[in-house]
Amino acid sequence: MNEFLLIVLAYLIGSIPTAVWVSKTFFNIDIREYGSGNAGATNTFRVLGSKWGSFVMLVDVLKGVLATSLYILLPYYLFNEWDRTNFMIGLGLAAVLGHIFPVWANFRGGKGVATLLGMAVAIQPMVAICCVGVFLIVLYLTRFVSLSSILAGVSFMIFILFIFNEKETLYRVFAVLVALMVVLTHQKNIGRILRGTESKVPILKHRDRRKQRRKEGI
Repeated sequence: MNEFLLIVLAYLIGSIPTAVWVSKTFFNIDIREYGSGNAGATNTFRVLGSKWGSFVMLVDVLKGVLATSLYILLPYYLFNEWDRTNFMIGLGLAAVLGHIFPVWANFRGGKGVATLLGMAVAIQPMVAICCVGVFLIVLYLTRFVSLSSILAGVSFMIFILFIFNEKETLYRVFAVLVALMVVLTHQKNIGRILRGTESKVPILKHRDRRKQRRKEGI
């Protein structure tokens, strides 16, 4: 099995349309016809709730991890760190491309953030953990999955370039491209956030109820 076949396999793994299959199997709808029309975790949170949104996000992350880890099928990459990192980036990007343009769902997929996270988990786990931390903090404070994804993507670049100071040139370029891609693919979300029309995910409602009761008690 050569590199080209593994790249194709990574794309096919990334193409698994988790949100589409979940919405059709359990709700008899196509998630792409509701909410933002996007087949990703953010829209699943918005349309189907936190339970299924979390499930879709987890599976999409695992797609990135699995696809990026396909290098283990070629013994050469087990002993060559520089080449391994570059090949892992290629595998991960193929998976992300598959998520955005899935062959199994008429090439209409999600924005690739969760799959990018899975890719980061496979290549640089500590950076991934830090990005997850940023995502969860922003989500807790705002309940905007889109804003959480944007800031996690931008923080990925900051962690790679400045905090962990990754030396691999291709990885540094990749980190910058990730930040740009996340911002560009979330332009509509950014517009809705600025206009105050972006939907919040249905989590932490108990916190909002406590705040409302405190306000009413004043």
